[in-house]
Amino acid sequence: EYMLSLPVPLWAWYWGRFAGRFAVVFLPVFLAMTVAMVWGGLRGADLPYSHFFWYTALLVSLAFCFLGMGFLISSVTRSPDVAQSAAFFIWLVLLMFLDLILLGVIIQEQAPPELVMAIALLNPMQVFRAAAMMLFDPQLILLGPSAYLILDNFGNLGYMAYALIYPAVLGGLMAWIGFRVFRKSDL
Repeated sequence: EYMLSLPVPLWAWYWGRFAGRFAVVFLPVFLAMTVAMVWGGLRGADLPYSHFFWYTALLVSLAFCFLGMGFLISSVTRSPDVAQSAAFFIWLVLLMFLDLILLGVIIQEQAPPELVMAIALLNPMQVFRAAAMMLFDPQLILLGPSAYLILDNFGNLGYMAYALIYPAVLGGLMAWIGFRVFRKSDL
């Protein structure tokens, strides 16, 4: 009770809330993956430990990205309705540029392939998707011709590093900007 009566600095409240939300988002998925690994081991399956660790790291990075995005949206908006609408709109835009057909149409309309790759590489959902595919298909045959650009420019390990670092840095940057906005706003 004594600890609860002490004042908490704003930064501790914000980043503590961020850490708590991260645990709420990430831990259930991690526990489900762990239970699946244990269950597979008990059933005698070969356990792909490297895939487990890569997927876990990718999930940490993507969760961090979207959590940072959510905290920025929540700091900028004043009402839950506007925040939910903004989050839904951003999700739809990211989902739209995840669609390979749309990217193909952009190429068909004479856009340079570098522009299309830049759009794809700036979308954290597409980065995660390609990295997840790369774990079970190292040549990225499923992605078609865009795989050549990814593999030629990054290589497998380089792209996996990009897929881990970019979303985490983007999420951290958005969370930091959200903190700066939150700190200056009227509580």
